[in-house]
Parts: sequence; C-alpha cells; structure tokens
Amino acid sequence: MTEMLLFHHVQGRTAGVLALADSLRAAGHTVHTPDLFDGQVFATIEEGAAFVDSVGVEELQARALACAEALGAPADPLVVAGISFGVMPALALAVSNPRVRGALLYEGFADPSYFGTWREGIALQVHGMADDPFFGAEGDLDAARTFVEGRPEAELFVYPGRVHLFLDSSLPQHDADAARLVLERSLALLARLG
Repeated sequence: MTEMLLFHHVQGRTAGVLALADSLRAAGHTVHTPDLFDGQVFATIEEGAAFVDSVGVEELQARALACAEALGAPADPLVVAGISFGVMPALALAVSNPRVRGALLYEGFADPSYFGTWREGIALQVHGMADDPFFGAEGDLDAARTFVEGRPEAELFVYPGRVHLFLDSSLPQHDADAARLVLERSLALLARLG
C-alpha cells in the first residue's frame, strides 16, 4: 500500500480533512495529515487567508517540507496530496523530493515550474469544480488543462458546480456525490502506484 502526505486547506485541518484521510486509510493506505496551522481551524476562507498572511507562506512551506523529511527512508515511495491551499506544499514536494511518485491535487493547481522542474513519470490527478470561484475562475483550471495535455501520467477531472472546498464533509458546501467520485478516482491512482 501507499504512504501519503495530505495537506489541509486554508481553513485548517478540519474534521472533513481528517475524514478524507480516514477514507483513504480504509483502503489500506498510510495517510499523514500534518497540521501546518498548529491546531487552528477557521470558520471562513478569509479568516484562514489572513492567518496565512500573518505567518507567511514561506514559513508554512518550510513546515510542510519538514513533515516529508521526518517520514523516514528516502527509498520508500510517497504520494503527496493537497486541498486548495495544501496544493502548494504538495507541488513543492513533488518537484523537490525524489520519494514522490504521485500527486493528488484537490481544488487547486499551480504551474509546477513555480517550485522547480517537474519530474516526468510522476502520476498526477487534478480535481476541481468547473465554476469554483478559486479553481475555475482564477485560472487554475486553465493551467491544469495546459499542464496535463500530452502527459499520459496526468489526469484532470472537472466536476459540475461552483463551490470551493466541496471535498470537505465538515463544511456546508460539501458535495457528497462529487466527493465520492474524487475518492474513487484517487484510490484508482493509488492502486496503480501500490
């Protein structure tokens, strides 16, 4: 089975993030859910973004990279995953850590060249809603489409809808049907790697 690092979104390591990790564990995977916010959970995206600004993105990225280093033997394969804000540390690890064999990017995307050189052969899935004001409207979806084109190991899954953080079952905008598909597709990628 696969070892994973799952990075939470900007509202923190919520009960919904932990529930997603539990669903992945139920399939036999080892899933680590580091808390980059030191236990703080925010009621809104705006409150979480203000916290990120106060701590600094660089500090939070350093915390994420330290989590991967603490996992152990560099020979063991690793899959990184992130939800929205968590996509950034996942991408940073995908380009810098030779253990990483796969990346699951939920509700966010950025050109990996921002972090370094993408290593060909890393299995990649990007999941997001077509009209999500952050993913669909701010350019993440277009960037993901461009990136996956011509890469057979990369997949983009777009779901109908216009909400952000639909994957988090503890938030009111949770979309159970879309989340079920995300989990099914994620488990398929993990099965190929495991």
